[in-house]
Amino acid sequence: MELKGKTAIVTGASSGIGAEFSKALAEKGVTVYGLARRKSKLDEVKKVVGDNFIPVELDVTKRQDVDAWVDHSLENQSVDILVNNAGFGKFGNIDELPVEDWEGMLNTNLSGIFYLTRRVVPLMKSNPEVCHIVNIASVAGLIGNPQIAGYNATKFGVRGMSEAMMKELRPFGIKVSCFYPGSISTEFFSHSGGSTHPNMMSPADVAHTLIHVLETPDNFLIDEVVMRPLNPKPPEK
Repeated sequence: MELKGKTAIVTGASSGIGAEFSKALAEKGVTVYGLARRKSKLDEVKKVVGDNFIPVELDVTKRQDVDAWVDHSLENQSVDILVNNAGFGKFGNIDELPVEDWEGMLNTNLSGIFYLTRRVVPLMKSNPEVCHIVNIASVAGLIGNPQIAGYNATKFGVRGMSEAMMKELRPFGIKVSCFYPGSISTEFFSHSGGSTHPNMMSPADVAHTLIHVLETPDNFLIDEVVMRPLNPKPPEK
């Protein structure tokens, strides 16, 4: 795909890899609708990214709000790229995980992707150019581990959803790729109860991978990408 002049939607765009995705795309000449719940954070991203970034205060778990935004803002808009990046994780033993954390992960990591994708796909089907959907899962979508059963469940779900979407949409000229990143140095870990360290991947590195996947020739599809730090352990003091 030639990125210059294209239009993208990036969820979870207010920080972390979502902000880096938006920056990398905008630098390629893409108009980016950056979706997130925190308007103040989106405004900060716009100061860095520039006029190609359009902040959209939106909670993807609110289906009616998603529908209203698509109807209002995208009715006559061509959409070429959708990056379903918004994610939520809480860690804990299965018998101690609060129900609201379980439901929050399901709502954000699975329903949020469905609510937006179901409305964007018809726009992509009517687009004469090849389009691309990228779903951000996690290595937690490939292997289960103690204390992340809820997060595992949702990210395994993203994996299955992505494979099904890839097979369903490829006849319409819509690529679907699923990313499985390992640990990335973002605020996700502080929100989920963990911590970052210098051996984690950087958001910029993951964004470079996104650009590479999007820029592949139209008849070339990379449907899965697993990425990890070479040494995932914290450096010894």
